[in-house]
Amino acid sequence: MTSLDTVFHDLHNQGLLILANVSDAGGARIVESLGAAAIATTSAGMAWSNGYADGNQLPLALLAANVESMTRVLRVPLTVDIEGGYSDDLQHVAHVIDAVVAAGAVGINIEDGVGPPEQLVRKINVAREVAEKRGVNLFVNARSDIYLKNLLPNDRKLEEIIRRAALYAEAGANGLFAVGMLDPAEIGILCKESRLPVNLLARDALPAPDELARLGVRRLSAGSSIAEFLYGAMEGLARSFQERGRLDTQALKGFTYGELNGLMPE
Repeated sequence: MTSLDTVFHDLHNQGLLILANVSDAGGARIVESLGAAAIATTSAGMAWSNGYADGNQLPLALLAANVESMTRVLRVPLTVDIEGGYSDDLQHVAHVIDAVVAAGAVGINIEDGVGPPEQLVRKINVAREVAEKRGVNLFVNARSDIYLKNLLPNDRKLEEIIRRAALYAEAGANGLFAVGMLDPAEIGILCKESRLPVNLLARDALPAPDELARLGVRRLSAGSSIAEFLYGAMEGLARSFQERGRLDTQALKGFTYGELNGLMPE
C-alpha cells in the first residue's frame, strides 16, 4: 500500500490539485466525502475555531490536537498550515513541526512573511531534519508573501519570487506558495522558472482553473475564504434567531478576513 506522504507528493504531478482548506475535523470529513484527493487546513480558520487571532497565536497543544482529530477521521493525506512555524526560534519551530507530523500530517505550509528569506531557509532545513527523524517524506510548501503583503515595487516582485523559489528549493522545499500572485503572464513565467510546483491562492481576479493548469500551476488553495463565509453565515443565522426566533437563510454573507480576525482577543 502506498504511504500517504508518497501519495501527496504524487498529487503535485497530476495536473491541478485543488484544496478546499478546512478548520476542523468535521469540515475535513465533509471535504473528503466530496472526493477530495487531499485535505489542507487553513491556519486562520483553525485559529478562529479555537478563539485565537490568526498570526502565530494558536498554542501548540491546540494545533496538535486539531491535527490529530483530523487524521483520526481521514483516509487521504493531510497538509497543515503552520504559518511561520509559530516562532522564529528554530527549536520551537522544530517542536511545532514534530508535533504536527506525529499527529499524522504529511505536508506543511510554512511562510516567510515580512522576514528575510534566509530565515525561512533555516526553518525548511529544520523541517527536513524533523521529518527525516520521523521517517516521513514531508511535503514542505514554502509560502512567499512578496505579492500578498506588497513587500517590493511591482517591477521587482517577479524577479524576487523566482530568486526565493530557488533558495527554498535548495533548502529542501517541495513546493512554492506564491500567495497573492494574480497576473497570468507572471504566473506563467514563475511556473517555467521555478524548480518547485507552484501553488496559488484563489481570488476572484485569478484566471480560471483550466487556464491555471495550462500556465503550469500545480496547486490551488481556498485559504481562509471558506471559513470567512461560514462564520459570516453563522452570524447571520444567529442574529435572525436571536431577533425573531427563526433562522433566516436568505441573507447569508461572509465576513472579511479583517472583520473575523478582529473579533478574536489579542
